[in-house]
Amino acid sequence: MRKIIHLDMDCFYAAVEMRERPELASFPLAVGGGGRRGVVTTCNYAARAFGVRSAMPGFMARERCPGLVFLPVRFDLYRAESLRVRAILRDYSSRIEPLSLDEAYLDVTERQAFAWATAKEIRARIREETGLTASAGIAANKMLAKIASDWRKPDGQFAILPDQVSGFMRELPVRKLWGVGPKGAAKFEAVGIHTCGDLQQVPLRDLVAAHGRWGEELYRLCRGEDDRPVEPDRPRKSVSNENTFADNLRSLEDCLSALEPLAAELLDELARKHGDRRIRSAFVKIKYADFSRTTHECRCEEPRMEVFSDLLSRAHPRRDLPVRLLGTGVRFFEEEPAAERDAQMEFFRDWGR
Repeated sequence: MRKIIHLDMDCFYAAVEMRERPELASFPLAVGGGGRRGVVTTCNYAARAFGVRSAMPGFMARERCPGLVFLPVRFDLYRAESLRVRAILRDYSSRIEPLSLDEAYLDVTERQAFAWATAKEIRARIREETGLTASAGIAANKMLAKIASDWRKPDGQFAILPDQVSGFMRELPVRKLWGVGPKGAAKFEAVGIHTCGDLQQVPLRDLVAAHGRWGEELYRLCRGEDDRPVEPDRPRKSVSNENTFADNLRSLEDCLSALEPLAAELLDELARKHGDRRIRSAFVKIKYADFSRTTHECRCEEPRMEVFSDLLSRAHPRRDLPVRLLGTGVRFFEEEPAAERDAQMEFFRDWGR
């Protein structure tokens, strides 16, 4: 049985800024664009108390919190801190799957120490070496570990033991499941489904009839089942990022504003980590309020912000619905392994004799 830790830095970008500028630590603070077309990338807990959330338009955040302090995004600084945290994690596991700059899975199955003690030690080292706090979830699979990491935020940890899964899932609100946002939860509640225990009463065939392939996932997820392994860094065929928004985006203009920080982060990651890879195409991904999805892709060797904006503008009108998730990404040319390439060349040389 696996032992998996999901580590999640607490309001990471904002926390780094408060550490760098302690005079702002007591103020509601947001990182991102505070203008009409800007969006909140993240915010501290003081701002969240006013209802400010990630991906919220900057003007709306100011309306909810008139004293909100906006700071510009500094990805280089956040990446440097992320690398420091990643170095700490490597002392505890060789199987680390980063999800973003501020969160990662660790498979600690092979460690002799208890996963709870390991998570506690990791969090203590992060605080001591970076001045930042992190929360952790411990469970036998990735989904449960990610849910657990949100249970004692900020600066806490929570474990879901194998013999607790059944009872825990029965009482878990449906909105806590991966992929179920506020609108989806409202639809379930409208038909009397409030908890995963309620959802477990729905036959598989009915879930599939109502939700397609997503229905099969729901059937497993509401029972706490997830067999995905922790996948360490490896050569990737593509690089992408995405964000699920607390409030659905109502217009193309809102989507374009929310896309900007996503695309900027992706382009910066490409320059820093994948400068030697040949890019084949760029794409955007959209998930609408009804969970339907679409992507739009184009041949592109040098992606730019304008490319992603154009892709989004072309894809967005496919459904007349609010948007709950946006993503950007690129695909690489796949290089043939040297041994395979050499064997092919030898074959053609022999064939031509």
